[in-house]
Amino acid sequence: MASNAEKPGSLACVGLGMMLGAHLGPRARAHIEQADVVFAAVSDPVVELWIQQMHRDVRSLQPHYAEGKPRHQTYREMVDAMLAEVRAGRTVCGAFYGHPGVFAKVPHDAIAQARSEGFHAHMEPGVSAEDCLYADLGIDPGRVGCAHFEASQFMFYRRRIDPSAYLVLWQVGIAGDRSYRRFATGPEYRRLLVERLREDYPLDHPVTVYEAATLPITQPRMDTVPLCDLPDTALYMHSTLVVPPCAPLQRDEAMLARIEAIERAEAAAVAAD
Repeated sequence: MASNAEKPGSLACVGLGMMLGAHLGPRARAHIEQADVVFAAVSDPVVELWIQQMHRDVRSLQPHYAEGKPRHQTYREMVDAMLAEVRAGRTVCGAFYGHPGVFAKVPHDAIAQARSEGFHAHMEPGVSAEDCLYADLGIDPGRVGCAHFEASQFMFYRRRIDPSAYLVLWQVGIAGDRSYRRFATGPEYRRLLVERLREDYPLDHPVTVYEAATLPITQPRMDTVPLCDLPDTALYMHSTLVVPPCAPLQRDEAMLARIEAIERAEAAAVAAD
């Protein structure tokens, strides 16, 4: 009797990157070209047409979305569609825009389900919106630090914010949505977000709405506005809010003193040798 590890059928979830044709890596391309069937969840119909040039059987996951339909149901249907083909013994590739593991529930769920049933499943990383953000806005997250939160989660829970680091809030266009049915929330929700942010930032603090470019002929969106103007700023599901630091880094003198003591002890040990 065959073991679970020997089951036919497999799943690879790959990242296409953010920009059409520019970010696709050779390993991701190989998974697409060598699969029996490809499922695509992409940012633009043009991207889907591009994938169809690489494979004859590309099935869009976009029709699972519908206005007023819970996104959790949509995600379950997407996972079920891919797993049905895996269980049929086919080599399946899920092609997702950006990075398949960043703000993408379906690839994680599909891979976990496939592995739990004994199928081989693999995730191939891609260039994410976060990668593009650092490049386009000139941010080095290692310089003063960078904290990332999903915007609604940031509102629903008490998070400890360090205003000396960058704060990045994802999916700010649906900030405050508890229904998982909407594709946008209105200014009243954003006012609550601003109210939360003003606990750590002044209302005139400049913040940037960022959207990565997805086509070579387009430019990234990088609109900077005062925090107080955020409720009336056009925001979408793929919009990201970048809040730069408003305070300097604070030295931890006690920790620095302890480190210095270790360094002195190390130096003394070397001298004794």
